[in-house]
Amino acid sequence: MPRGYEEGPVAEAAQARRDAIERGEPIEAERHGIERRAVYGSTTDEPEKHFLGWADEVDADKLFASGRAWGITVRRKPT
Repeated sequence: MPRGYEEGPVAEAAQARRDAIERGEPIEAERHGIERRAVYGSTTDEPEKHFLGWADEVDADKLFASGRAWGITVRRKPT
């Protein structure tokens, strides 16, 4: 029974790594995008939870204390 994705790109990438090891080439770990902390919350203009800004650019505590946003959460997001 075919297993789809596991027999396609994943298997090909694994075989490419094995081949590179056999040739003595260095193997680098797959790099994922850099993650940033994103601030989400609700506002009067947009009551549904939405992106408010990046945590290093927006002070979530001050935003909540001012009453301009509520239900604030901070999540890691790839950039």
